[in-house]
Amino acid sequence: MKCYQCGERASVKCAKTNEPTCVACFVKWFEEDVHKTILTCSIFKHGERVAIGASGGKDSTVLAYVLNKLNRDYDYGLDLLLLSIDEGITGYRDDSLKAVERNEVEYGIPLTIVSYKDLYGWTMDEIVSKIGKKNNCTFCGVFRRQALDRGAFKLGAAKIVTGHNADDMAETILLNVLRGDVGRLQRCTNAITGADGTLPRAKPLKYSYEKDIVMYAHFKKLDYFCTECIYAPNAYRNNARVYVKDLERVRPQVILDLIRSGESLAIRSEVEMPQVSNCTRCGYISSQAVCKACLLLEGLNTNDLTLGISKKRKQKNKPEEKLIINEAEKPEERSGCSSGGNCGCDSNGVVVDF
Repeated sequence: MKCYQCGERASVKCAKTNEPTCVACFVKWFEEDVHKTILTCSIFKHGERVAIGASGGKDSTVLAYVLNKLNRDYDYGLDLLLLSIDEGITGYRDDSLKAVERNEVEYGIPLTIVSYKDLYGWTMDEIVSKIGKKNNCTFCGVFRRQALDRGAFKLGAAKIVTGHNADDMAETILLNVLRGDVGRLQRCTNAITGADGTLPRAKPLKYSYEKDIVMYAHFKKLDYFCTECIYAPNAYRNNARVYVKDLERVRPQVILDLIRSGESLAIRSEVEMPQVSNCTRCGYISSQAVCKACLLLEGLNTNDLTLGISKKRKQKNKPEEKLIINEAEKPEERSGCSSGGNCGCDSNGVVVDF
């Protein structure tokens, strides 16, 4: 096969375009594709201080490398900073942070590390030891999102960028549809979220396929950590990931189709959306009086491990409040739920929106 751009011998097929290409043209195409996303979505303003969420994995490593290069090539004028979160997962995060530290030296971008232990008094290893592996991704997702914001505020950043790719976007859209979460479904497809708040988040790799990211990292010989989190196999997201991968084998365009479907969805005006305010305890942005992170921490510190995890069913139509619609119908003849309190289906995890 020949490269569809230059006619030379092709070495790879772009997952996004399904076109054969040589290494040089693939690298150029990938960088131009990210640049196009940045321009089309108006992700940056000239001179912004931007914190790159760096985990040491392929996505954030490619993001840091490409942004650093595009910043020079196209004069974005960005002040780039690496921001890593140490969740305290022995044998995983400690090793991945070593890759980020090497990237700091190679790319010349300053690195700041913020830890769960310093922020919350708990490591993920300690949390899992206490709660088990059933809901550990809920704790980690909530704490990580808040930790990134706190770290970025500490650095004086105007924006956070993360390495979420097109595959991640498609999975998140599917998850929010399955959960019926219209609030997150409305926001999750945006290249920039929280633009009306104090610290927006952006996804420059929004339209970049995971397979193309892996090939780019391979051809550029980037240094990254590729071991999966030891607690990730228990994540509910894995179900959506497997489903999307199965669909991609049949139709590669399904990933972009899912994203475009999510972008095209409109929420009816009568649907009540959550109102964002600030947590009364920590001051963090929240749609509730007390944010999810504070509830989870309270549960850990008081041994109430359902706090922030389980939703208690509101008891509607208490005996003294029942209305008799039909006067001929006696109260004792009206049927109702026999579950008698919290049922297992009320237990709900958290989909961390990007």
